[in-house]
Amino acid sequence: MPSLLSFRRVVGPLTVAFALAASHAQAQDLLNQLETQTTDSLRREYVTATFKGTRVINGHSIETPGKGSMLFLISHRFGTLNSGAYEFFGLDQATIRLGLEYGLTDRLAVGIGRSSLEKTYDGFVKYKAVRQSSGPRPMPVSITLLATTSVSTLKFQPQPERSTTSRFTYSYQVLLARKFSSNLSVQLMPTLIHRNYVDLRRDENNVYAIGAAGRQKLTKRLALTAEYYYVLPGSTADDYRNSLALGFDIETGGHVFQLHFTNSQGMIEKFFVPQTTGNFFDGDIYFGFNISRAFQLRH
Repeated sequence: MPSLLSFRRVVGPLTVAFALAASHAQAQDLLNQLETQTTDSLRREYVTATFKGTRVINGHSIETPGKGSMLFLISHRFGTLNSGAYEFFGLDQATIRLGLEYGLTDRLAVGIGRSSLEKTYDGFVKYKAVRQSSGPRPMPVSITLLATTSVSTLKFQPQPERSTTSRFTYSYQVLLARKFSSNLSVQLMPTLIHRNYVDLRRDENNVYAIGAAGRQKLTKRLALTAEYYYVLPGSTADDYRNSLALGFDIETGGHVFQLHFTNSQGMIEKFFVPQTTGNFFDGDIYFGFNISRAFQLRH
């Protein structure tokens, strides 16, 4: 009997000790989980890939190439679909722009390009000033600032040659976008175009417009895109029209392939905002594509 009592005296405290140790371990795990959840809730999370490319269709998206990334962009427009069978419904005609974009930082990019239309050279600076985020002090939208300049080198005949200064056009945009879900993104684009030279007296040197664009993901690699620019009345002649474009984004690993239909032949702001002449609903539709390829030059 004494041996049984001795055994109980030894085992009892050990049992209590093990129970306390297990309880302490569970409490510590719970505290660690709470600490992790608290840390996660205090961390700001930035939204990425609002759009898959630096262009929606004709115009810029809020996206910039990553730091040290060089983007080679080919933009192409055939002729209008209503040009008839003789022109192979526009496929016999072509307008092209070649461009390079480089990310100086993850938020600041520069770019240059050359369009066959009016043999135009263009350049831009693009800065992502605000990024959509969740967590502490959440930001509901992303804001990117864009400034571009372009110069036409076309020889105007039989008109007298224009001065170099008169050939320049400048554009300024504030790009505001929100990614509502993994499938839907929307963007607004208040725009100012300044033309040093206008052909008609009724045209204004300053053109004000507001653009709207959207991207709806359909499958893992396919998305529907749309873009529209409304030019404020009085800025251009009555025979110019608002730019409208519909398209598809196709993700193919190393690049994004964009197919689209638009009533704008030009592929820079100088052309598609104030100088669109086609009527989309009368068949003045240019079929075209954008294809981009990124190269990482430095980390």
